[in-house]
Amino acid sequence: MLNLRAMTDAHISIADIEAAQAKIRPHVLRAPLVPAFPLSDAVGGEVRLKLEMLQATGAFKLRGATNAILSLSDADRARGVVTCSTGNHGRGVAYAAHLQGVRAVICMSELVPQVKIDGIKRFGGEVRIIGKSQDEAEVEAMRLMRDEGLIYISPFDHEHVVAGQGTIGLELVEDWAEMDMVVVPLSGGGLLAGIAAAVKAKRPSARMIGVTMERGPAMYDSLRAGKPVEVVEEPTLADSLGGGIGLDNAHTFAMVRDLVDETVLVSETEIAAAMRALYRDQQIVCEGGAAVGVAALLTGKIDAKDRHTAVIVSGRNVDMDIFTRIVNGEDVDLAKERR
Repeated sequence: MLNLRAMTDAHISIADIEAAQAKIRPHVLRAPLVPAFPLSDAVGGEVRLKLEMLQATGAFKLRGATNAILSLSDADRARGVVTCSTGNHGRGVAYAAHLQGVRAVICMSELVPQVKIDGIKRFGGEVRIIGKSQDEAEVEAMRLMRDEGLIYISPFDHEHVVAGQGTIGLELVEDWAEMDMVVVPLSGGGLLAGIAAAVKAKRPSARMIGVTMERGPAMYDSLRAGKPVEVVEEPTLADSLGGGIGLDNAHTFAMVRDLVDETVLVSETEIAAAMRALYRDQQIVCEGGAAVGVAALLTGKIDAKDRHTAVIVSGRNVDMDIFTRIVNGEDVDLAKERR
């Protein structure tokens, strides 16, 4: 059954998610849910892929960013917004803010790939590169909030962001009556928390699983510690999943803790193999963070036999030089390359 304590503690309800769906519907793509036949054969169950990388900004983050921007008062729009990001949220905020005529400042660390920086600038976002982790970038974002009066939009721990991401969950239950498991990339938890809240409210028996990388898995480590903890951010193919969850986390830690059935880690080699498989079997170009769910299925870390499993393919904003090396079979280790 749905854990109502989680929804009460986190202050994000199914009504919030349904309101977000109505608000953002004209501005985002209802991403297709497509069969993955080779993957289904490999796991012995039916697998479908939710293609969020087809959003205008190349990632699901457009949903939460759009809901947050559209929820601003006129006075707050005039002040402008600021956020920290590993790239995709910043791109979503920049795009949504540009369409609404709102100033957007995006703070990022030196670990963010250039392709994501360029994407933010393309949509008119003002980029600030600060430090070697998202946590350091967040410090700068909070300073700008205090000193310049900008409105801070967290990349994950924000009620309108979580509700916006949760619209994916509503679409899943609307589009696939037999679905009984959902596999979601896990970082700060905004995507997983939102989808889990929607799916568990509509289909309580469905199994929710979060997947993240072995290098700096902030939410994974926090769940095992029983509270938010700090992690060291490391270079990884799943760069979009990097960064901490905030020691004063207000929403996503409690929601993931109480609504999610399991969390799983995958290695860099397993992420690369999944990127390769998605490209060769489905002709999908995706970034490492978007491939972690497929990685967990291919390695058997998630048992999908006889199940109806939806996997979120969350983004495509990848350095194409690195992607080409991966699909050509090269063993890419970003930690070694950046020493």
